[in-house]
Amino acid sequence: MLIRQARNFSKAYAAPLSSSLKTLFPSPADVVPGVAADVADVTGADDLVYTEPPVSSTVKPAIEPSLLQPGVVIYDGVCHLCHGASGFSASLRFRGVKWVIRADKCRKIKFCCLQSQAAEPYLRLCGLDREDVLRRFLFVEGPGLYHQASTAALKVLSHLPLPYSALSSLLIIPRPLRDAVYDYIAKRRYHWFGKSEDCLVLKEKELLERFIDRDEMLGRS
Repeated sequence: MLIRQARNFSKAYAAPLSSSLKTLFPSPADVVPGVAADVADVTGADDLVYTEPPVSSTVKPAIEPSLLQPGVVIYDGVCHLCHGASGFSASLRFRGVKWVIRADKCRKIKFCCLQSQAAEPYLRLCGLDREDVLRRFLFVEGPGLYHQASTAALKVLSHLPLPYSALSSLLIIPRPLRDAVYDYIAKRRYHWFGKSEDCLVLKEKELLERFIDRDEMLGRS
C-alpha cells in the first residue's frame, strides 16, 4: 500500500516540478540564440573593453599652473635713480637695477619695466595699478608674497650674497619710518636724478637677458 501511494505522489507532482526546474534552469536547446550571444559577449574578461570618456577642450583643470615667475622686480623703467643710470658719483651708483644685476652673482632676481605689457599680470596678481608702482616699486617674491617701497628693497637685498644680504637686517626698523624716507626720495627722484623718454634698458641691451619683458623691449627698439 505504501508503494502505491508513493507512485501516485510521483505522478501528481513530477510534471509541475519538472516544468518549474526548466523555467529556472533552461537547457541549451531552450535558450534564445540572440540572448545567448549577448550573454557570451560579456562573460569573458578578455572581451570587456573599458573606454575613458572624451575630454572636452572647453573644460579646464581645477588648478592651472601659473606662468608668472617668482623673484621679479617691477620698477619705473624711465627713472634714472631706479635704473641706476650712469653719470653720477660712485657713491650714488650704489643703487638701482644695474647695481643689483652686478651684485646678484647667482642670478636670483629678474626685472620688468613698469611701462611694459609684461608687467600687467603681476599688477593684477597683487591688486595694484601702475600709479601704485610708480610711487613704490614692487618686488614679487613668490606666490601670494609681494612687497613695496623700503620692504621691497630690503627683501631684494636678502636674496643677494654677503655682505649685501646682511643689510636686510634693517627690516627690524619699523616700516612707517623706513617708508617715510623712501617716499621722500621717491617723490623727488625725477627732479634730483632725471628721467628718460623710454625705458633706459633699451640703451643697454646687454642687460635684457635678466628681464622677463626682454622680447617686448627688443620689439620696441
